Amino acid sequence: MVTIGMNYTVLEGKEEIFEAACARVVETMQGIEGHDESHIYARLGKEPVYLIVSRWQTEEAFRAFIASDAFKKVTNWGKENILAGRPSHTTYREG
Repeated sequence: MVTIGMNYTVLEGKEEIFEAACARVVETMQGIEGHDESHIYARLGKEPVYLIVSRWQTEEAFRAFIASDAFKKVTNWGKENILAGRPSHTTYREG
């Protein structure tokens, strides 16, 4: 079991677009083999920063999902120009 922390800084005024895309991603993940659960958190105040915490059976299952056409169909980060920088992902493994 692994937990993936996906960190995103969003451009001001683009929060609604980002949140809608995240909702579609989480919905899409529900039927993906190897995915257990995901939650989205937003930092209050200052710049809009989001964290998606996602539990997977294996890191390979997560990597396969983010490389999939299903993921690409619901994320238009480049086209929408909504991120303030590259997202960062951190993997946490259970001991």
